[in-house]
Amino acid sequence: MTTDRWATFDCYGTLIDWNGGLRRELARVFGEEQADGRLERYHEVEPSLQTGGDRTYQEVMALAMRELGAPADEEGALARGLPSWEPFPEVRGALAEARVRGWKLAILSNTDRDFIEASMQRIGVPFELAIVASEIRSYKPGLCHWERFFEQVDITPDRHVHVAQSHFHDVVPAQRLGLQTVWINRYGERHEPTPTRELPDLAELPDTLDDLVAA
Repeated sequence: MTTDRWATFDCYGTLIDWNGGLRRELARVFGEEQADGRLERYHEVEPSLQTGGDRTYQEVMALAMRELGAPADEEGALARGLPSWEPFPEVRGALAEARVRGWKLAILSNTDRDFIEASMQRIGVPFELAIVASEIRSYKPGLCHWERFFEQVDITPDRHVHVAQSHFHDVVPAQRLGLQTVWINRYGERHEPTPTRELPDLAELPDTLDDLVAA
């Protein structure tokens, strides 16, 4: 059993500016005045399209755009745009510092391999591992991402911290598994259960990780 320390991350919304990328595409397709409403609607319809895990994330995004009323030639707009979406400003520095301190990094994402590879290039910091929904045929808040992680990484849960923006998709299932969680609460939301730690962004993440799991 290794004594390594692992931090796992959701990617979109946590590391990559997901809402910003979504909204730009929705504004282009539907117009600026409808962008906020369409973004809210997107978040409502997406979970039902992920049920069962049979669809790729590219298919989920296209079907969501169809439900939002996009023209047929724009149903693939989100998939075309996603590889160019940028990380939040503090992300590269925080992840690089965590690696300097000895943390191993992994991504557990509700997406496809080509999307996550493009986003990891954008982030520009190495990850040891990335587990994606389309390859395990399961979307969070299901538990399969974490189950696959523990199949591949021989550590005890007390050496692992999960970091994410989505309380529903990530914090709740990770805590069900008895894991320590850091909720990146970028939007000032209020939800139960309470995570192990709560931060507004990743700027203080390296110190927080060290507080949770000693070297």
